[in-house]
Amino acid sequence: SSAGSAKKEKKKKTKKISEGEIGDLQESGDFLIKPESKVVRLDTSQWPLLLKNFDKLNIRTAHYTPLPHGSNPLKRNIHDYVRTGFINLDKPANPSSHEVVAWIKRILRVEKTGHSGTLDPKVTGCLIVCVERATRLVKSQQSAGKEYVGIVRLHNALENEHQLARALECLTGALFQRPPLIAAVKRQLRVRTIYESKLIEYDAERRLVRSGVMGEKDNLVTMHDVLDAQWQFDHNKDETYLRRVIYPLEKLLISHKRIVMKDSAVNAICYGAKIMLPGVLRYEDGIEVNQDIVVITTKGEAICTAVALMTTAVISTCDHGVVAKIKRVIMERDTYPRKWGLGPKASQKKMMIQKGLLDKHGKPNGSTPADWKEGYVDYRYTLKKSTHDFLNLQTQNMPKVAYYKLTWQFRCLCEFALVSLYRLT
Repeated sequence: SSAGSAKKEKKKKTKKISEGEIGDLQESGDFLIKPESKVVRLDTSQWPLLLKNFDKLNIRTAHYTPLPHGSNPLKRNIHDYVRTGFINLDKPANPSSHEVVAWIKRILRVEKTGHSGTLDPKVTGCLIVCVERATRLVKSQQSAGKEYVGIVRLHNALENEHQLARALECLTGALFQRPPLIAAVKRQLRVRTIYESKLIEYDAERRLVRSGVMGEKDNLVTMHDVLDAQWQFDHNKDETYLRRVIYPLEKLLISHKRIVMKDSAVNAICYGAKIMLPGVLRYEDGIEVNQDIVVITTKGEAICTAVALMTTAVISTCDHGVVAKIKRVIMERDTYPRKWGLGPKASQKKMMIQKGLLDKHGKPNGSTPADWKEGYVDYRYTLKKSTHDFLNLQTQNMPKVAYYKLTWQFRCLCEFALVSLYRLT
């Protein structure tokens, strides 16, 4: 029967090979790992947060030394996870946004909380509550826009729905608005922009359905969920509920273009260093000048938000220069070790200072070789030097008597105005 033959085949498969047969097989066969031209590719489409589609980023260089510091945002210890996260809260009606944020602060026992935009007490829906380090991203979410669902009560009957649809079309764009008498804000005439209005149904309640990049379907939690999660952690040491309620701050930045930095450059950026091209590992397509971007580590941690000074095309063709200007540093200092001052140029500079070829501040003196003056660019003093040269050019044609008669305060004011003019031009 078929069942009996299947059992026999199974017995043959489970039969062990004797030592003599193994020797014969080794003599007759070639047990080698043969070279192949096939390249193994990682599927990063399911990687979390800022590492999603990591393999599709443009590669500038793959040469860097990984450091055993930092961690994946989802694998931070619970203390750091809570203090670098945010909550997509379903705000209840009646309490103000400030009251709700204060309650969250008291429940989680943290030092600082903030929200991404004030909601009126009667409004419910998405309220992004940032905890400690994540409060640095509050402004970026305030400028990302909001989306409401609300009701309109009409005092008189309409002939048809087309009248209401036409009225909604007229109330689109930049409009003058004065808050009503019962509003909780100052009654001052202001301009508010309505980008789109859509008539859905007649019995909907007013509700905020999107705040920034988070919507009401993105793990929206209630105040009771937060309270229960903290209770579970306090009494049962179960941190899974807290990790489900709180998101890492990197989720707020998934819509930004990314630049990946070497581990050795991370701490320098945390201390305010310029984002230089030699420290870039990968970069995304479509980066434009003056566009908001996020600078990340190889583990997917957000280092800072920045304003791009180079496009994707320029990054791919240049070998030096400033890629972006820091807008807001997010990562804590000394999360990664200090690695600046260890490169070949920095080591050569220290040696020249010891020999007296440079002064104690690393600036050229009378003994400095000519090739160093021509080839070395100190980016710390480039803007200052060009500014002073510009000021000297503006005042060199002025009569000396008239120039020195200026008071000290007026001279400072003139210099400040000229610096501002120079930066604008």
